[in-house]
Amino acid sequence: MTGEKCGIFAAYGVKNAAELIFHGLYSLQHRGQESAGMVISDQHGVREHKGMGLVSEVFQGDILKKLTGSIGLGHVRYSTTGSSSLRNIQPFIGDCRFGNVSIAHNGNLANTNTLWKKLGYQGAVLQSTMDTEMILHLIAQSSFDGFEDAVKEALWEIRGAFSLGIMTEKKIIAVRDPWGFRPLALGKIDGGYLISSESCAFDIIGAQFIREIEPGEMLIIDENGPRSLFYAHSHRKAFCIFELIYFARPDSIIFGESVYSARKKMGCVLAEREEHDADMVIPVPDSGIYAALGFSERSKIPFELGMIRNPYVGRTFIRPGRENRNLAVKLKLNPMKSLLKGKKIIILEDSIVRGNTSRERIKTLKNAGVKEVHMRVTSPPHCHPCYYGIDFPTREELIACRMNQEEIRQFLGLDSLRYIDIDGLKKSVSKPGENFCFACFNGDYPVIPDKGLGKFILEENSSDQ
Repeated sequence: MTGEKCGIFAAYGVKNAAELIFHGLYSLQHRGQESAGMVISDQHGVREHKGMGLVSEVFQGDILKKLTGSIGLGHVRYSTTGSSSLRNIQPFIGDCRFGNVSIAHNGNLANTNTLWKKLGYQGAVLQSTMDTEMILHLIAQSSFDGFEDAVKEALWEIRGAFSLGIMTEKKIIAVRDPWGFRPLALGKIDGGYLISSESCAFDIIGAQFIREIEPGEMLIIDENGPRSLFYAHSHRKAFCIFELIYFARPDSIIFGESVYSARKKMGCVLAEREEHDADMVIPVPDSGIYAALGFSERSKIPFELGMIRNPYVGRTFIRPGRENRNLAVKLKLNPMKSLLKGKKIIILEDSIVRGNTSRERIKTLKNAGVKEVHMRVTSPPHCHPCYYGIDFPTREELIACRMNQEEIRQFLGLDSLRYIDIDGLKKSVSKPGENFCFACFNGDYPVIPDKGLGKFILEENSSDQ
C-alpha cells in the first residue's frame, strides 16, 4: 500500500484554474501515463473529474468548462504499487471537520505498515490501496483544532518520500519531505500562484518560476499570498539521482540542477574512459540524447540519431506490465538501417533495470546489420530495491542482482558494456554528491522502511510484473 511516481500541478487565484492545470498536467505527462485527475474550487464548493488514460483523453470535450473556479489541484499517475483502478486515481477527496480536503502525492511512504496498524485500530476504513489516503486520515484525526496544525501533525507521523499538494476550498498547501527525495516548485502567473512537480510546466503556460519548495517546507497559499514554515529538518538530504538520470524532463530545473546539463555531463564523464574507436555515438531516445551529445563532444566520435522514435508511443519504463513494456519497445524505436549497417556504434542508455527492454533494442540493432554494439550507461548497476517511488521494488527484478557485468553483457548481446559509477554521477552535478540518494545503487537508504514493506510492495504489485 504505497504511493507512486507521479506529477502534481496546482493553481491558486487564477481566472481559469482548470485550463491552467490541464496544460500543466499535459507538460508533466512524462511522469505518469496511466491516469489523471483534477479537483477545482470556486471557494464555495468543489468539482472533480478523474479517469484512466492520458491527460488529453481524460479531459475531453467540454469537461474543463464544467470545472469552474480559481483554485485547483491536479495529478498524473503511473502505478509502482497499488492496483490500476479508478479508486486509486488522485487527487483523493474527503469531507471532515475541516471541510472538504483534497490531496495529491508524489513519492512513497516508508512507514506504511506502522500507519496502517494505527489507523486500523482507530477504525479507519480505506477506500483505495494507496498510502496517500492514509495522510488524509491522519489530518482528519489530528488532535489540533486548526487545519494547518493538523497538517503539521500528520506530517510528523509520516516518513519516506513525499511531495504533496493539499487543497481546501480556500487554500493550497505544498509540502516537501525533510529529505527532499522528490522535486516540487513554486511559480507565479497573472497575480496567481502555481505549484508543479517540475519547472518545465511553468514554461509551457508562460508562468514565472520563482523557486523550488525546500525540503521540510510547508508552503501555504491563501488570500494573503504565499507564506512558509518548516515543520521538520533533516541533516541529510536525499535528492533522487534517478530524476536527473531519467525521469525529469530535460528542460526542467530540479534540485537546483539543469536536467539537460546534468545528463550531458554524465555522457562527458563516461567518454573520459572510452577505449573503443567506434564509427558513431547514438542515443536511446529520448533520455539518452543529452548524454550522447556529451559523450560525442568529449570523445570526438560523431553523434548520429541512429534510432527514430515514434512520438505516439509513451515511455516504456513506466508502462505497467512487462509484456506491455516489451511491445512498446518494438513500436517505439526503429533503427536507421542505411546509416547503421556495417558500423561499430556506441549507444548511450540511461539505465538497465530488468534488462528486457535493452535486450530487445540490441537485438533490433543487430538485425539491422550493426557490426558492433558497445553500450554505455549513465547510471550504475541497480542492485537494490527503491522504497521511495521508482518502479523496481524487489531484488528479484533487478538484473544486476542476478548477474555480474560480463553476464549482463552476454545476456544483452553486446560487444562491450560499461556503466558510470557513483563518483562519476557526483561529478555530473553542481551540488555536493552527499545531497543525493544513491540507494538503488549502493543500498545506503536515507530512510529505513518498515519491516516487511518490500514483501507488501511485491504482493500489491504482482499483477504489474
